[in-house]
Formats: sequence, structure tokens, C-alpha cells
Amino acid sequence: MRVELLGLPVDILSHDETLARARAAMRGEAGRCQHVALNVAKLVNARRDPDLDRDIRESDLVGIDGAGISLALRLQGHGRVERVAGIDLFESLIALCAREGLRPYLLGAKPDVVADAGRALARRHPGLVLAGAHHGYFRPDQEDAICRGIAESGAHCLFVALPTPQKERFMRRHRDRLGVPFVMGVGGSFDVVAGRVQRAPVLVQRLGAEWFYRLAQEPRRLAGRYLRTNAVFAGLLAGEALRRLAPERFGPASRTRS
Repeated sequence: MRVELLGLPVDILSHDETLARARAAMRGEAGRCQHVALNVAKLVNARRDPDLDRDIRESDLVGIDGAGISLALRLQGHGRVERVAGIDLFESLIALCAREGLRPYLLGAKPDVVADAGRALARRHPGLVLAGAHHGYFRPDQEDAICRGIAESGAHCLFVALPTPQKERFMRRHRDRLGVPFVMGVGGSFDVVAGRVQRAPVLVQRLGAEWFYRLAQEPRRLAGRYLRTNAVFAGLLAGEALRRLAPERFGPASRTRS
């Protein structure tokens, strides 16, 4: 079910439902599918970045990646909404590829990280065959050659581990020429798989505090981003609540960017 949250579309799908949609695309049982994982930072940044807004809006699936997005949807009255973390979906899709003979392509991260991630996935999933891999440190004038390589690889799915908004921009700009049935942005997933970054314990994930665990690991890089975007998001939710409680005073909920 697709709904709107603070001006952006969100697909309320469980992990298994999302996996089924991806599998159908990869097996040629449905059309091409592009997946974008939505978290608080991405939603807030999209309100100031028209290109990122369009990248998200034109995606085929907009998943609930962050606990903040799940909470906001519950506050909107959608009940208990399952968070489908991008890295969990990535791991499930890789396992699916290994079982069904589908070939993924890995794009992004540093050269040693994407290489180590590929080796780690192969050890974890016997029978997995990668269609190919390429690091994310390429120049704009190299994009055409990279896209040709992906298209010629015969990949059934492409996982893009670039920062936001680069990965969203890459997927929307090239998705039709790549010929890959399922395309998904996976952020820092390669770093986790390769062992460069430790993921939060399961209990912390269930409490919706995985962002705080990441902040503790990389405070210099993430502190400013989390503090700014979380504060803006809290303000947006408060404004939405006020409009719902007193629409005659605060006006109807709108898409106006802050």
C-alpha cells in the first residue's frame, strides 16, 4: 500500500512482501523495479533538494528503512508498521540469489571494501555467483563505461553503495539503460558485510536506536547530520500533529517545503 508521509510517497510493505516484489522483477515476472530506502535524513534532505525529491518520488518502491519513518506512519494512524532495514533486505536478496541462481552486481564503496564484501558474501552463501563488481570512486566521465559493463554482465539485480543523493541520482539517471530488473541503493551495507563497520546488536535494532549506535561509532562524521535532520523531522511531525488536531487554525497538511 502506498501512502504519503510529509509530502513523499512511502510503500507500507513487510520484509517478505518487499522480497517477493524484488524476486518477481528479477525472475522476469514483473517489470523493472527500483527500490529506494527512506530514512529520516533522506526525507528531510529531499525537502530542500528537488532532484532528490524527484529521485524518491519516481522510484517503484520506497521502503521504510528508518525507525523514525515507521514511528511517523504509526502516528498518522497506519497501525504498527514494519521497518524494512535496507541492509536486512540486501542480505535476504543475496541469499535469494544464491538459492535461485540469480546474479547480483555490486557497485560502490572503496575498491578493497567492495572486493572484501564480495568475498564475504560468497563465503556466507555457497553457490552465489556475482555478475560483477566495481568500486564507487569513479569520475563522471567513467559512468558510461561502468553502465555498459553492468548492462553486459547480465545481472539480475544491482546494489548501489554510494552516498545519498549520488546513489538515487545514479539509479534514476541510468536505470532504463542498464537492463537490470531490480535496482536498489544499499548505502553503507558493503562496509558492514566487509567487516569495516559493526552493526548494532539486535536488541538495539528492535528498540529503534540503531542510529544512536552508528553515531557512537562515527561521532565526528554523523553527529551534525543526525542532530540537524532529527530536529527538523521532529518539528515536521509536530506541525503535522497540530494541523490534524486543529486544522481550522493551522491549516490542512500541505507539501510546502520548510
